[in-house]
Amino acid sequence: MKNNDLYYNKEIETMDRGDLDSLIDEKVKYTIKYAYENSKFYKKWFDKNKIEIKSIKTHEDLKELPIITGDTIKKNQPPATNFFNFKSAKNKDIVTIHETSGTTGTPKSFFLTENDWEKYIEKYARTFKSQGFKSNDYLIVCTSYGMNIGAESMSLAAKKLKITTIPEGKCTFPIRILKNYKPTSIVGSIFKFLRLAERMKENKLDPQESSIKRLIAGGESFSEESREYIEEIWGVNVYNTYGSTEGTMCGECIEKKGIHVPEDLIHLDIYNSNTETDPNMRLENNSTDSNLDCSESCFLKDGKEGKMILTTLLSKEDKAGTLLINYDTDDSSSVITRKKCGCGRTHMKIDNPTRDAETITMFGNSVNRVDIEAGVFQRENMEYLTGEYESFLYGNETENTLRISVEYKDYSNLNKKIVENNFLSSFLRKNNDLKEKYYNDEFEIIFNFLKKGKLEFYKIKGRPKRLIDRR
Repeated sequence: MKNNDLYYNKEIETMDRGDLDSLIDEKVKYTIKYAYENSKFYKKWFDKNKIEIKSIKTHEDLKELPIITGDTIKKNQPPATNFFNFKSAKNKDIVTIHETSGTTGTPKSFFLTENDWEKYIEKYARTFKSQGFKSNDYLIVCTSYGMNIGAESMSLAAKKLKITTIPEGKCTFPIRILKNYKPTSIVGSIFKFLRLAERMKENKLDPQESSIKRLIAGGESFSEESREYIEEIWGVNVYNTYGSTEGTMCGECIEKKGIHVPEDLIHLDIYNSNTETDPNMRLENNSTDSNLDCSESCFLKDGKEGKMILTTLLSKEDKAGTLLINYDTDDSSSVITRKKCGCGRTHMKIDNPTRDAETITMFGNSVNRVDIEAGVFQRENMEYLTGEYESFLYGNETENTLRISVEYKDYSNLNKKIVENNFLSSFLRKNNDLKEKYYNDEFEIIFNFLKKGKLEFYKIKGRPKRLIDRR
C-alpha cells in the first residue's frame, strides 16, 4: 500500500503535536465565540456562569467550564421547552435533523449543517483509510438507517472514497448477498458477526473462506476476548470504531492499539467519576437547564479511566447546527497515548469506551457488561457456548447475587465446571474486593445454562440488555 493510501488528510493526521495543539486552540476560540453568538443555550450559559468568552483561549481553559449532560439537552428541547435551545444555526442552513436512539430514555435532537456533514464524513473517511480500505472494496453496512447518524455518515464516507456500499441496515440479510457480490468488509457489532457466521455455516459457507477481508465493529463496547474469538472464526482482523450522533466518530487503525480521536474536529477530556469528587454530586437545579460545576482538578491524567467529555471544534466561518461544549457522553475511557502511532498518525488514542448505562455497582465496586463478557468468552468456554449471554444482579446493600445465563451448543457435550471456573477466574482476578467477598460468601455467582433461543432478551424488542440490576 502506498504511503498516501494510509491517510485521508495526511497533513492533519500526521501533524506535529505542537502544531496540532495550536490548531486546536485556534478552533476552541472560534467555537466559543460562535456558541455565544448563535446558541440560545450557550448565550445564557456563559452569562449565568459569569464566563467571559475572551478568557477561553486554549483547550486547557475548557477544563474550567461547567459540564453539560444529556439531561441538559432534553430540558432544552420540546416537550420540556417550546424551542430547541441547543440549535445553533438558522433554519436555512440546516440540511438534516437527527435523533439519538433513545435507548436510555427520550431521544436527543440534533441539527446538521453542510459543515457538520463534511466533518462527519471526514471522520469516518479517515477511519476507513486507517483500516486499509481501498476504492475497490465492497462494504456491507449492517447498522440501521434512520434518525441516528451512523449508517448514513459511513455510507457517504465510503462514497467519498469510492468504496461500494451494500446498505443492508441489518445483519439478517440473505446469505446470497455474500455469495453474489463478494463483499470485502462488513460494518456491524460483535454479536451480529457472531450470528452471521453461524448462519453462514448453516448454509455451507465457511466465514474463513468467504470474500471478507476485515470486520468493523461498533455500536456497542466489547471485550478483547470476544473480539479475538470473532477474529478466529472469521480469519480476519476486527477493527474497533466508536461513534455517536453527538459527533464522536473515532476509529482504530491497522495497529489495533487504541482508537484514534480526530483531535482537530472534536476535543475529548477525561474527568474523575469517583463519587467523592464526581461533579454530578454538585448538579445545579434549575427550571430550564442544569449543568455540572467542575474545575481542572476534576480532570484526569493520561492513563486514568474516567468519563469522556466532548467539545465540538469549528473552523472559522463554519456553521454548526448543534454545538456541544464540555458534554458528558455517558461513556468512560482513558487516554492511552498522545505519541505518534506506528501507522504515522499523531492524534491521541483512547481505550475502548464502555457505556455508563451498562455499569452497575456492587459493594462500591463498578462492574461493566464487558467484564461479564470477558468471562463468558474465555477461549476454552467457546468449545461449549454460543457466546450469547445475559446477567442479572439481585440482593441488597450487604448481600449480592450475580446470575450468569449462557447458551450452550450441545448439552451432551457441555462441561459446566470448566465454563464456571474459567468465568470465575477471569471475573474475580480483576477485583480483589469482590474476590474476597465471593470467598467469604458475601457475594454469590450462580450459572444458568440454557439451550439456544431461551435467554430472556429474545422476548424483548431492541438491543439486548446483557447486564441488568434487579436489586
